[in-house]
Amino acid sequence: MTRNLSCRLLAAAIALAGAAHAAEPVATVRVAFDRDGITATRASGLADVAAKREVDADDPVRVASISKLVTAIGVMRLVEAGKLDLDADVSKLLGWTLRHPNYPDTPITLRLLMSHRSSLTDAAGYYAIPLDGQLQDTLKDPRAWDGEHAPGSYFRYANLNFPLVASIMEKATGERFDQLMDGLVLKPLDLKACFNWAMCDEATAARAVVLYDAGGKPVRDDHQGRNPGCPVNKATDGSCDLSRWRAGANGSLFSPQGGLRISANGLAKIGRLLLGDGSVDGVRLLTPASVRTLTQPVWTYAPGNGMTSEEDLGGEPPRGFFCRYGLAVQTLATKGKECHDDPFGDGVARVGHSGSAYGLVSGLWIDRKSGTGVAYFATGLPEARTGEKSAFSAVEESLASGNAR
Repeated sequence: MTRNLSCRLLAAAIALAGAAHAAEPVATVRVAFDRDGITATRASGLADVAAKREVDADDPVRVASISKLVTAIGVMRLVEAGKLDLDADVSKLLGWTLRHPNYPDTPITLRLLMSHRSSLTDAAGYYAIPLDGQLQDTLKDPRAWDGEHAPGSYFRYANLNFPLVASIMEKATGERFDQLMDGLVLKPLDLKACFNWAMCDEATAARAVVLYDAGGKPVRDDHQGRNPGCPVNKATDGSCDLSRWRAGANGSLFSPQGGLRISANGLAKIGRLLLGDGSVDGVRLLTPASVRTLTQPVWTYAPGNGMTSEEDLGGEPPRGFFCRYGLAVQTLATKGKECHDDPFGDGVARVGHSGSAYGLVSGLWIDRKSGTGVAYFATGLPEARTGEKSAFSAVEESLASGNAR
């Protein structure tokens, strides 16, 4: 890791961008890459304040919603293997009927779930289901459904879609989601990464990036250099016996929507996989057709066809954040006065995904035309985004472009 003047200048630029631009991050990491490898690395700040441990581009961090993109890669591997069908009624695999209560004749498919057009919302919750709970019970709550829009007719970003995706993956294979993703994606790419820590070794867990809120309070992954004792929500009796897991019963357990722990260098490898049309460093993980399926937008904003902000974020959600979306893949720089989805500020239509949770912002973006990309994260930030030129925060704009102010 090279820590030079440009690294410190970028960190200072982010921190001093102005009072309206959020507090100084606790840690920032930015990795630029192309199809062949890493081209530049910048890191500043502390992965663990109490331990005074400096952050590194190989340190695993909870990357929030970029997890959805990696989960989708696992889905496409199962599609290629003939175990999943993007357009089949998912009720057949779940073993119970998944239907919008107002549109009982409309099947819900993986394609609808992965593109946030299933008519689900986060109003009934999605992540606090206990180890012995049932995801199906959440779907019985009327608040889980958008009462005004039929499945397939409207884009509404909802984390709840991905616990369902994980449940479907488990039912199709009989494997626990985190173990399945380790075998489908993480291990083949030689990534020291995991969903909710259970599959990460002690050495990897010891390098965890602690997540802090804007006041500097640790809010996630403050493990004092150890692997956490319970990687999932405990059962209602307070126990944490993972042998109680049952395939498909509770796909939220290992947080497919946001629980991936992976380094910035690891994210760069995922980006290079997409740049390589499914191949990276001699490993063919997906066909080019599967990469096109993931990255091709299936929804483009037009008045009345969807929401351009995420409801689950704190504060006033930024309008124009989502304007094009594929299967767990965003496309940036959409033209139109209501779209503000270009943190780079150059009009280039990059693809990838953003993340925001527990004081962290993150991004993985590739420019397929130039064959380049960037992965970044920052910790210790307010939940609400405030940017100069987009619906992204000023910190994200600085990290995306890499420009010192």
